[in-house]
Parts: sequence; structure tokens; C-alpha cells
Amino acid sequence: MREEQEYFDRCREVIRQNIVLYEEKAEKGKKETEELYAAVSSGDMELYDQLIVSRDMQEHNENMLRKNKAAFQKPYFGRVDYKETETGQEESLYIGKNGVSKDKTNVIVIDWRAPVSTLYYENELGAGSYDVPDIGTIPVDLQLKRTFDVNEGKLLGYYDNDTAATDELLVKYLSQNKDVILGDIISTIQKEQNEIIRETPFANVIVQGVAGSGKTTVAMHRISYILYNYEKRFTPSEFCIIGSNDMLLNYITSGLPELDVHHVKQKRMDAFFCEMLGREWKKKYKIIEPQEAFKSKLAFVKELEEYLAEMREKLLPCTPVKDERLGVILSDESIATTLQENRNASVYQICKLLNERIKNRIRFLVPEDNSDYCKEKIKEYRGYYKLEAPQKNLLNIYQNFIEQYGKKHQMDVTEWSERTRKGNFDVYDVAALALIQKRISEKEVQDQYGQIIVDEAQDFGSMVYYVLSRILSGCYFTIMGDVSQNINYETGMNDWEDLQQEIFESQRTRFHILAKSYRNTIEISEYAGKILEKASFGKYKIHPVIRHGRQVEFYKTREIAKKTAELIKEIQERGYDTTAVICRDEAEAERAREQLKGLMGVKEGEDEFQKGVMVLPIQLTKGLEFDAVILWNPDENAYQKKEGDAKLLYVAVTRALHELHVVHDTALSHLFER
Repeated sequence: MREEQEYFDRCREVIRQNIVLYEEKAEKGKKETEELYAAVSSGDMELYDQLIVSRDMQEHNENMLRKNKAAFQKPYFGRVDYKETETGQEESLYIGKNGVSKDKTNVIVIDWRAPVSTLYYENELGAGSYDVPDIGTIPVDLQLKRTFDVNEGKLLGYYDNDTAATDELLVKYLSQNKDVILGDIISTIQKEQNEIIRETPFANVIVQGVAGSGKTTVAMHRISYILYNYEKRFTPSEFCIIGSNDMLLNYITSGLPELDVHHVKQKRMDAFFCEMLGREWKKKYKIIEPQEAFKSKLAFVKELEEYLAEMREKLLPCTPVKDERLGVILSDESIATTLQENRNASVYQICKLLNERIKNRIRFLVPEDNSDYCKEKIKEYRGYYKLEAPQKNLLNIYQNFIEQYGKKHQMDVTEWSERTRKGNFDVYDVAALALIQKRISEKEVQDQYGQIIVDEAQDFGSMVYYVLSRILSGCYFTIMGDVSQNINYETGMNDWEDLQQEIFESQRTRFHILAKSYRNTIEISEYAGKILEKASFGKYKIHPVIRHGRQVEFYKTREIAKKTAELIKEIQERGYDTTAVICRDEAEAERAREQLKGLMGVKEGEDEFQKGVMVLPIQLTKGLEFDAVILWNPDENAYQKKEGDAKLLYVAVTRALHELHVVHDTALSHLFER
């Protein structure tokens, strides 16, 4: 312990010196950038490039200052001692949230994202290995694995490769309030989580994780890991995090700067498809809630594909292009070969390609000494293949498909057709439009994204993943979700079979299960487990970390608002920062806010997760967690004994980290039966 304390103190002294150094650099850089900006603004454009370099350096220095300040309180959390099997070289490395260097060559703390850090997260003592991107596997003999207990700049103790002791440290972190948990998560990443984080970025990763298993945390750390280890292959702007609502997106991305991740895009699923549509979306269209459940299914989008394939055949017939004097310019075999070799190209792109081939063939067929005639023929056949206005109008194509779909299935599609004609679309409509654009009128291949991360993936039906995989064919996906939490029961996903078997290529797809829950206490997990059996027939069971807390408490009262206000006051007195009053839907949440307004201050929180008290419908709590949750009147009318309602209640119950209270004025839902 004395030796560890000495190293700890030396390490903090280096960090303190780094802080002083980067404070000076940041201050100097700030002044320089301001002066250059003023000069450029005054018209001295020769200094523009210098301004860009100065601004980048300033951002780097400020980032290094932030990392060293963060490291000062907790320089590291782990240590590994090992000997490389092949070279015999021995190493003793300390691992922290941020890498720390004394100078350019002397690293005193290894960044948790470094390949060697996987020894700490996954290996037991003895023979082991770690993988280095572009180099391969390094076999080692792991001789020591040590976990440190550090708090507010003090070394409290350590544990040596002791699972029970490590679990004890994990439980200690989990027992604290929400902010502390997020701050310490890197120290306590578990083996099964680490495997997902460090999975190759050149594969599609699907993760089924129970509530509280750390899906979102794993996804964010995976982004950080990829950018750290594959910086020459991926840039932050190539990443996009997709979610179902703005509150969830703001919540999950708020911690990215702490993971050294900047400039990553985030979008709702509907907004992402609208971006893909580009100019086609410039009209005043409106996004609405999903309407027709069948559109979310794979069968629907396959019918759309068949319709577009037939349209493609009509627009690009394999009919020879003949000229009276020149003969066959393009043969049917040549056209067929072009179509076959460009199966993923849009009709527009193939028209352009065929027109270019016609031009080249004319040049080949006309003698060199007759250039004027050649020009005339090229002009004559210019635009031979083309899309007329109705043929490239996405809405027009979709309307025709809707009409055909209705006839084929003997379905009244009047309301659906009229709604889209007026510019009102749900997420599945805009996904369909994006696919139509991809197949018919796309001008350039969508290649701005290399990595797509979808959180709460079960909120959407398999149809959207089919479209995403087709319009972003060169992209890799990380898809995180829990089919037991599919509160969009009719339109979301209730299993992963479509994604695994039909949408993504099996050879470049990995499927992981996270069964252990780190969020809820045993007392809360017991109730959640019973509800889960009714929600998904026990397919994916919860395995909670052994952490006890208060019993789940039920209160039957005619004065729900008054009792809720009393509970909130008690919860806050116990030192908890975040409390959610969770209601069945937005209408009930609005009534609850009104009733509570006179008793205490509440926040509506439409787009931002906030400390204090939030009154929310279940829909907006997806992916979030709170120190304490109060369920508002979950009676038998609100939650009936059926799978869809069970999933809703399961989501509500599993939002609670430490305390769960249930207030009601009539008979409780039968889903609470134990």
C-alpha cells in the first residue's frame, strides 16, 4: 500500500504540472485565436488558414486541460502486470479514464481504450492475450490484476484479481446517486460489456440487453473506442446516433465529451430519413405518429421492393438501341449486362450510364474524319434514357404503390392515401420514400456515414432497418435494444429474427446478449422480473447484481398528488437528485403536473433530462434512469393483463435505480401480482 501511495502521489504531481502547462497554453492560444479572428474579420484573408490551425490547437489544449483536471481527482482505477510471451518483455501499466503523459514518450497512465487495457477487463491471471488493430494478437502471461478504490483524490485501497471484491466495488458505485454512477462506469465495465465495446467496427453488432444492463453506456463507449483505435478509418462526423425522441438523444449524448468524443451527429429516426430525402423534403411536410401497423413489417417493404423492381424494368427495357445508318448502337445483351452489373444503382444513375455508353458507341461507330456527323448523332441521342417528371416524383410513385397495395390486399387505403397527399407522414412513410429515392432517383450514393448507432432499437419495426441497410450499403450498424421494452407493441420489434436472418448479412453480423442488470436493487428487480414474464414470456430474464435497497412501497389514497409531493420531499431529503413521476401517457402526465404544481415545483422536460422532479409519460422515459420513481395510479384500467401493457409497465418499473413507490386510488393492475 505504501508503494502504491507513492506512485499515486507522483502521478498526481505530474498531472498537476500538466494542468499548469495546459492552462498557460490554452490562455495563450485563446488570445492568439481572438487576434487572428479579428484580423480575418477585418479582411485579412491571408491569415485564414493560420486561424483554422490556431483554433484547432486551442481546442486540443482545452481538451487536454479538461482531461488532466478530470484525471487529477482519479488518475487511474486499475493496474496490470504482465510478461509478453514471445519477447519476454515485462510491463506494469496503470489504466485510467484518460491517458496521462509526463512527456511525449513517457506515458504514466494508459487510456482505457488502448488495446492492452482489455487485459484488465477480460483476462484472469495466467496465459492470456489482447488484440491490436492492424497488428494482431499479442500473447501474454498476466501476473497481476489490481483494482483501486479512489475517491476525490484519495487512494482508499485496492483489490487483487478478486471477483467478490470487484463486485463489492461495483455495488459501492451503484449505490451512489446517478451522477456518480455515470462518472465511475469506465472503472466497472464488465467482461460481456467490454466484448461489445471492442467488437470490430467492420461488423454489424446487434445487442439484446435487459433493462439496466448498460446498453446505452456500452454504445457510447464503443464510439469512443472506435475513434481512438481506428482514427485513420473513421472520423466523428461519420457517426450518427439515432433514437426515438429528442430527450433520449440529448440524455445519451450529454456524456460523450467526457469520453473524448466530439462532433458526432444525433437524429431522431424520422429526421434521419428526412435528411436522406434532401431536396425532396423541402416542402412543408409533417411527421406524425405511426398509423398503419402493417407498414412496420418486413413483408410490406418487400412488396415495395417488388413494385420498384417492376417499375425499373418498365423504365429500363432491354430493347436494343438502333440507328438507321449506324445499326445497333446498344444491344439488348449489352443493356442487360449493364443492368446486372449495377443492380444497386438507381434508375437515374443507370440512365446516365447508358447515355454515356451511347455517346461512346457513336464515337466508335462514326469514322474519325466525320466529326460533324458524329456531333449531330450524339446530339440526336442525347438524353435517350431519362426519367420524366412524374416518374421521378417520389410522392407520385408512393401514391401509385398505395393504390396498388390496397387493391392487392382488398384494403381501403383512402385515409392513408389522402393523409400522405396532404403531406402527413409517419416514420414508415418517410422510410418508404427514402427507399423509392434510392431505387429510382438517387443521384449520388449516400456515403457520409460509416457508423450508425441505434439506441432503443425495439421502438421501430424491422422495415426501417431494411431501408437503412439498403440506402447506407457501405455503413456498419450498432443496434442496441430490448424486445421486452417494446412499448410500440404493434409497430416495434418483438424479436431479432428479421435483423439476424434477413436484413443483415450473417457473415458480418454479431449478436450479443446482456442479461445482467446493474440498475435496479434486488427489491425492484423482483417486481420487474414478474412483469417481464408477462411481457415476453421470460425469453430474456434479468440477472440482477446483488444490491439491496428499500422495499417497493405501495400507497392507496384518494389524495394521490398530496402523497406524491410528500414522497418527493422524503426522497430528496435522503440525498437523491433525480425523481420521476411516471404516468401512462401524456394526457395523464399533463393532469399530474397540474395537480402537483400547487404543491411543489415540477419540470415538464420535453427535450432535456434534468435534475429535480420530472413528470413524464412512459414513452419519454425510455432509455432514461432516475434515482427514484413514483408510478402514478397504475390501476387495472391503465394496465390490463396483456403483453403490450406488461411491456409498458416493465419499462416504467425499471427506470428506478434505488427507490420505487406506487401511488393509486383504485385497484392496482393485476400485472403487479407476484
